[in-house]
Amino acid sequence: MAERAALEELVKLQGERVRGLKQQKASADLIEEEVGKLLKLKAQLGPDESKQKFVLKTPKETLMGKYGEDSKLIYDLKDQGGELLSLRYDLTVPFARYLAMNKLTNIKRYHIAKVYRRDNPAMTRGRYREFYQCDFDIAGNFDPMIPDAECLKIMCEILSSLQIGDFLVKVNDRRILDGMFAICGVSDSKFRTICSSVDKLDKVSWEEVKNEMVGEKGLAPEVADRIGDYVQQHGGVSLVEQLLQDPKLSQNKQALEGLGDLKLLFEYLTLFGIDDKISFDLSLARGLDYYTGVIYEAVLLQTPAQAGEEPLGVGSVAAGGRYDGLVGMFDPKGRKVPCVGLSIGVERIFSIVEQRLEALEEKVRTTETQVLVASAQKKLLEERLKLVSELWDAGIKAELLYKKNPKLLNQLQYCEEAGIPLVAIIGEQELKDGVIKLRSVTSREEVNVRREDLVEEIKRRTGQPLCIC
Repeated sequence: MAERAALEELVKLQGERVRGLKQQKASADLIEEEVGKLLKLKAQLGPDESKQKFVLKTPKETLMGKYGEDSKLIYDLKDQGGELLSLRYDLTVPFARYLAMNKLTNIKRYHIAKVYRRDNPAMTRGRYREFYQCDFDIAGNFDPMIPDAECLKIMCEILSSLQIGDFLVKVNDRRILDGMFAICGVSDSKFRTICSSVDKLDKVSWEEVKNEMVGEKGLAPEVADRIGDYVQQHGGVSLVEQLLQDPKLSQNKQALEGLGDLKLLFEYLTLFGIDDKISFDLSLARGLDYYTGVIYEAVLLQTPAQAGEEPLGVGSVAAGGRYDGLVGMFDPKGRKVPCVGLSIGVERIFSIVEQRLEALEEKVRTTETQVLVASAQKKLLEERLKLVSELWDAGIKAELLYKKNPKLLNQLQYCEEAGIPLVAIIGEQELKDGVIKLRSVTSREEVNVRREDLVEEIKRRTGQPLCIC
């Protein structure tokens, strides 16, 4: 250690000598000679093993410090060497790490994969410890609110296409929240923990949230009351304009930037034709620490029993926001890449669809098969195989039971259980007549179709494009 310290001192002194010669504008030959001596000393010194370079690799402890109070839901593990690991909590943090590792500054992508939460599962509400998320993200330096508006448009398109019921997308901005907390008297150190309390307002009353902030988190009651005056407000662009005139909030730089961006966002959402699905809600806080700007969350609405009542929220099905600082956390030089994205809770939506189908006494389709090729008598496997092959070649989603001589009743029952809409039945008489008996599973209506017309008839009934010859 003493020898290394002596060498380090020599390197330092020689470095100072080289810099001094350059400042004195000494001859190039002299500078070159002294630089050579410096390089030799550095070579003798070698690398310092005690100083570890920050190297990005497959995530190990990558997840910590990104999720605020939700960090308790992360599954922590250790590998055989004792290194700390975690199962991924979401798809956003791994995406940011990927951008930093590969030095990407511009990308648009979607990703469907499993994530894990150390939570209490509730199957009927679509809450699981292991589940799928579908994410869409836009990374890159663009003009304000254009990518954000596109994300909200995509979210609305997905939820509308799924036909799972009426929904509302709440929007807010982290800068507005931080500005609001500042003018209400919340200390910087308590911003995130108070943010987490406010985020519970969609589940519990304001009084319960206030009690948590005052009783558990040490906030002064008068500060909580000032917060309550703001966070119980919601509306559209008119509320944005109202807050822009608020004598206190409009004096906060962060809040003013957030409100300006939200006003612009509403302009774009109007052009996209989805402004009626959007509500500016000051109680939306999104507990994840990495959000830096606009945040949003989609909730399904339940039709009220009494006319004039407010629609009742039945749960969040999608959420997202802007996270401009997350990539910089993984970049060795702290280079930031602005990002915005959304996440759809796949199991949550499946749970809702299944509940609604059960209420309507409808079966859940477990296959995309459009037609089952069946036989009415024995010893017709070869004919079934030939017909199913013809349908596959024509782009029809068809299948058959993997038995030589299945009973017709069993084949029909299979279609009912799997939700297959059509059955193409081959019998000895049909083969003689050159026809196929096409049966509707729901109505049980049967018609004879010429074999050469079968493909077009199936496409017509299933809504596939017909062949124009």
